[in-house]
Amino acid sequence: MRRDEFTEIRAFLEVARERSFTRAAVKLGVTRSALSHTIRTLEERLGMRLLARTTRDVAPTAMGQRLVQSIEHHFEGISAEIEALKALGDKPSGHIRIVCPDDAIELVFRDRLKPFLREYADIKVELIVDNGFTNIVERQFDAGVRLGEAIARDMVAVRIGPDVSYSVVGSPEYFERYPAPEKPQGLTEHNCVNLRLPTSGGLYAWEFQEDGREFSVRVDGQLVYSNIGSAIDAALDGMGLAYAPTDLVSQHVNDGQLHEVLKAWCPTFQGYHLYYPNRRNHSPAFSAFVDAFRFRPRRA
Repeated sequence: MRRDEFTEIRAFLEVARERSFTRAAVKLGVTRSALSHTIRTLEERLGMRLLARTTRDVAPTAMGQRLVQSIEHHFEGISAEIEALKALGDKPSGHIRIVCPDDAIELVFRDRLKPFLREYADIKVELIVDNGFTNIVERQFDAGVRLGEAIARDMVAVRIGPDVSYSVVGSPEYFERYPAPEKPQGLTEHNCVNLRLPTSGGLYAWEFQEDGREFSVRVDGQLVYSNIGSAIDAALDGMGLAYAPTDLVSQHVNDGQLHEVLKAWCPTFQGYHLYYPNRRNHSPAFSAFVDAFRFRPRRA
């Protein structure tokens, strides 16, 4: 494509998007009359009208709309690649917004954020805690974090953490007052700390497994929180049993501050994944973030 043809097509696309010669001329940095002349030259060369003009509006004709649909994505790809190449001249920079459950902060991000932020001083990372099923497209997040089983199939998923096991724990003080449950069904007789799901508004049913069969138990108790960290604190304070990721309570168990029960029934889930829409181009900052947090199992 000759340079003048490229200029004409670009001018046509801008007018078609803006539905205005005046607004398109401003975006392109040319005069309205020069833009009008460019479009006329293109139409004459193609031998067809591409834009229908009225005193108040400009809109693509049927042939013009067909041309828009067939070539617009090519020009978008060119623009994106040019911006990406510009960014590669220096270290990646920009703002990344991620929505994640509260336990993922501790399990995935806390230890690995420090070296990442040191290496990429021009990248800002915003982690929004939400334990619900957030619509990341609607709320304009770059990505979200969920356990592998919970990710929609139309999303790209990159594993960022190892498998996550769960434990039922209570304090020695609590078990001095109540006998430990022998089976998950026995939890209905205990004071359990519930977790409120913000998306549905319901309470999270504790999940278990036996002989490959998965099942859940709806527990009850005096306390309800919206985050796992507070539930663990309540268990430490002797106010009830908590259901939490094993890695978050293991130190308390080792120190004797919590006792773990029902280990044979507690499940293990696929690790946390970063998920995002399948777009063609991502910013260098986001690509650097994905690569840095990609889970790489240690070799034996």
